[in-house]
Amino acid sequence: MLLTNLLMFSQVVKQDSTKIEQLSEVVVTGQLKPQSIKKSVFEVKVITREDIDNRAGNNLADLLNQTLNIDVFQNASNGRSEINVLGLGARYFKVLIDNIPVINEEGFGNSTDLTLINLNDVERIELVQGAMGVQYGANAMSGVLNIITKKKSKNDWEINTFIQEETVGDEYELFDKGRHIQSVSVGHQITDKNFISATYNRNDFAGFYDNFQGEYYDANDSLRGYRWLPKTQNFGKFLISHKGENFTAFYKFDYLHEDIFKHDSIVAQNYNSATDTRNPSALDETFNNQRFLHHLNVSGRLGEVPYSISASYQKQENKRESYTYYIHEDRKDNVSNTTYLSKDVLFSRGTFSNLINQDKFKLQAGYEYNREMGFGSSFSVNLAPGEEGVSKTLNNLDVFTSAEIDFNKDFSVKPGIRASFNDKFNTQYYYSLSARHLFKNNWEARGVLGFGTRTPTFDELYRYFVDVNHDVQGNENLNPEEGLSAFFHLKKQSRLAENVMMNNKLTFSYIDVKDRIDMVVVNDSPLQFQFNNIDDFSSLNLSLENSFYFNNLSLGFGASYFGINRTIDYDTNETSDRQDNFQVNANATYTIPKADAIVTAYFKHIGETNRFVQNGDGSFQTQTINPYSWLDVNLRKFFCKKQFEATFGVRNLLDTATVNTNAVSGGAHSGTSSNITLGYGRSYFLKLAYNLNI
Repeated sequence: MLLTNLLMFSQVVKQDSTKIEQLSEVVVTGQLKPQSIKKSVFEVKVITREDIDNRAGNNLADLLNQTLNIDVFQNASNGRSEINVLGLGARYFKVLIDNIPVINEEGFGNSTDLTLINLNDVERIELVQGAMGVQYGANAMSGVLNIITKKKSKNDWEINTFIQEETVGDEYELFDKGRHIQSVSVGHQITDKNFISATYNRNDFAGFYDNFQGEYYDANDSLRGYRWLPKTQNFGKFLISHKGENFTAFYKFDYLHEDIFKHDSIVAQNYNSATDTRNPSALDETFNNQRFLHHLNVSGRLGEVPYSISASYQKQENKRESYTYYIHEDRKDNVSNTTYLSKDVLFSRGTFSNLINQDKFKLQAGYEYNREMGFGSSFSVNLAPGEEGVSKTLNNLDVFTSAEIDFNKDFSVKPGIRASFNDKFNTQYYYSLSARHLFKNNWEARGVLGFGTRTPTFDELYRYFVDVNHDVQGNENLNPEEGLSAFFHLKKQSRLAENVMMNNKLTFSYIDVKDRIDMVVVNDSPLQFQFNNIDDFSSLNLSLENSFYFNNLSLGFGASYFGINRTIDYDTNETSDRQDNFQVNANATYTIPKADAIVTAYFKHIGETNRFVQNGDGSFQTQTINPYSWLDVNLRKFFCKKQFEATFGVRNLLDTATVNTNAVSGGAHSGTSSNITLGYGRSYFLKLAYNLNI
């Protein structure tokens, strides 16, 4: 079942041959303490482990591209995938792993590259749309996504391994073309209280050739290289946890190593007239990305006060190896290595619940501290003339408190306030008010109203990241943004018969941002961005989601409208844009008990959208992107009492690769193309998995 299956509103449904049993799903994101979705003041959607496996999702990009109001954008140059939520980019949406943000090239918890979040050890994913600034600070204006990893097992030993082979469009060879994934994870419940696990995953993306000829092509006709750059990712995780009656702790280490290979299309022939031979060469580059994450969490009780404290040290380092590659000899020469980005983050978060614990009133307080330290060469951080490198530090300490007031068993409100102390800006404040009301006949209403500021991130302030695959410019003179967001959810669960259930949900949201900081596209190929101020941004959304369950069949259908108003006043050259966007999605899941198989289908249509592009004279115009659609179909089959399973699927069945635009003219560095690359077309995959539980 997909994220949009509205059964995830308030309950999880377990089906058998005679009835539908309703079970409460416990969530933690934004809560004073773990509690059922029905009791949560926030509207929480849950993606279960089964959802992930039915999709054969290996990263967040695989999983979220069919979700209503969430658009996944991919960059063919560097393979990054980011999300856009209700018209706001990835900088307004926070991605957490076990309640802490994760470092990446362009942010800390925000602007997350979805392809770098591996899902192998994930227990479930919780998604909250709405203002979460009080709970999680800056960059959570449109919501948060919290990935909960597995920390215990029902079995003494769990061994899970799989291989997955996938075409890239119509391109596939066992080693040289396509996408090749291997994974193994081992978990051991040492005692009733102690658990240990280790996971390794390798993702080899051999690139997308299209009309290019690859690395070993030696003609100088601009066809050497790839349309989408090849890359190899290696993920490693280690976890040890202890769960007692009054004390719980875990330590987790997460490692990522990624290599991206850029092969120049210009080939020097190096002709030797004396021997009438040639030795073709090209100036190639390899980009290396390494990420380390240490996370220690302890939770328990101080008297009657439950607490949870996390401490994390994270490091992101990017290197570039440039060299002359002699194609016939398969040899590198004139090798030069540069570390062009290095960033460290110290982070700690603590919450203390039930500081006041009465039947109708509960109070929580907490803190967050993060210290970001960055260093770069001339490829990543602004340098004064003559400098060889520069290091910047940004400190932030937040304190927050929220209360949960139960007027009765059906009506609750949750006010909150947060103060953020930053060594660069004045003190910033966040306010929120959330409410939940349970009506008769299974009607539920939830609302979230939030106001606060968004301080510029480390990267928005200090980055000048320009190389063959990136062009992102920071600005030390940026001001904090001011934002208001309001979300209202109304939903109804209906039992039409013993084995028939229907869910309906209506969502209204409004987001308004002043002095907005945005990355504006200034060139499509190569893709270039620049941080500019958008003085006003507002988004108005109305969404309807429906799901229907009958025995072994579940169906989902959603429709969404949102209108966006944007105004740019850059160098006194004002440009306004009004955008109306429609989206539709649908999904179907059918379980075949006799065949021990599950068939799933997911569809999404994205209507006409707009974006700003910059002309050569510095002015902005609106570029219209034509509508497009996605369709995925999967079949998952179990064998030998579910010890073995096979999943076969087709991604992008409609073969969507590019979408046309009304291209606008520009200068030498700002011209735009008449189409945008969305993907590499229809792809097929086969996943074979082995699960051993002892």
